[in-house]
Amino acid sequence: MSSALVVLRQRSVRRYLVSTAAASIGINIVITALFKQVFDITGDAFDIGLLGLAQFVPGVLLALPSGVAADRFDRRRVAAGFLAVRLLCAGGLVAFSLGVERGEGAVWVLMLAAVGIGTADAMIGPSNRSILPSMVTAEDVPRVVALWTATFTGSSIVGPAASGLLYSVDPALAYAVAAGLTATAIPLLLGVTYRDGIVDTADDRLGAGQRPSLRLALEGLVFIRRSPVVLAAISLDLFAVLFGGAVALIPVVASDRLGVGDVAYGWLRAAPGVGAALMALYLAMRPVERRVGPTLLWVVAIFGAGTVVFGATTDYVVAFVALVVLSGADMVSMFIRGTLVPLATPPEQLGRVSAVEGVFIGASNELGAFESGLAARYLGVPWAIMGGGVATIVIAGVFAVAFPSLRRIDTFAEVTPEMDDRIEVSRSSG
Repeated sequence: MSSALVVLRQRSVRRYLVSTAAASIGINIVITALFKQVFDITGDAFDIGLLGLAQFVPGVLLALPSGVAADRFDRRRVAAGFLAVRLLCAGGLVAFSLGVERGEGAVWVLMLAAVGIGTADAMIGPSNRSILPSMVTAEDVPRVVALWTATFTGSSIVGPAASGLLYSVDPALAYAVAAGLTATAIPLLLGVTYRDGIVDTADDRLGAGQRPSLRLALEGLVFIRRSPVVLAAISLDLFAVLFGGAVALIPVVASDRLGVGDVAYGWLRAAPGVGAALMALYLAMRPVERRVGPTLLWVVAIFGAGTVVFGATTDYVVAFVALVVLSGADMVSMFIRGTLVPLATPPEQLGRVSAVEGVFIGASNELGAFESGLAARYLGVPWAIMGGGVATIVIAGVFAVAFPSLRRIDTFAEVTPEMDDRIEVSRSSG
């Protein structure tokens, strides 16, 4: 198998990863500043929840159209076009922040920006994720997934830490830097080319003569429902992120429970990126190769345990370490899911499956923020976070029993689009 360094010699892989880094650092700066700005203006944790909800709704509404777009049009152009929407949102936030300095502006503008960001993210995700398997051979997919996750999570350190520093100078500066990074990512993504024999046309993916339709849009959802492995992998993360949404309440924890300022807040927000990046680097060198299914279940339980500790502590160092641990566990989960889903999905349906996965996973971050904000209002911040962690541990146990096909996966080599047919035959024979 090619090493990570050999894979990096491919120009398209480098362009894809650098584009990912620039775009991810940019969006991390925006989200970190946006959540802090809302809380600074209103002082209400529930408004953080509303901000998450504003990002979540577009993801649900666009789940099917985004999947069809990813399978119908050039995926690079779709992703780049909606990166431009992110760029416009960042520019609007610059203008808003300058207006706030003059005593103008209202929180509803920030909510509107969150809707725009959620819309862009919903459309970017399926297309961007579906580019990766077309760049390299199936043999190299796990290595590139590991490099992508390392890049993505490394960006989640740099972005929040930089955002805290930039925000302490001026919120408008944070958004301006994010806009510049997003603008850099667009041409790099458009410059990605596919491996020999792959042509990015609608006929190749949807089939000659087929037009976008509700039936085609729903095929991704139907496939997930019929595939126990794919359903289990993505729904497990959905519930973990939904109930373990501690990151959304970091602005409140930093201010009210830890008593730290903007720069320390930025580093606390970067702590999940630290844990995820360290784990991603480890996985790039020693990816999970055996006991894949059981490992996925265990790391979700560890994620829940870390969330409980974060909710219970009033010590900054303990809170930082808890976030590092829980995000390291989440990174293993992301790596396993990011490898399982492409291997278990037919290539012609990958865009639509990725769109549904985006709602299950990506949008659940925002819904988890809403759930956390709502729970914090009625239960208090500590109990809201700890309760979510306990629920995540319970969910890992339930999935271990409910999805034996996931629990029994030993190696990635066992995972193919036809594996669920073999499972059904085995059940019938039994």
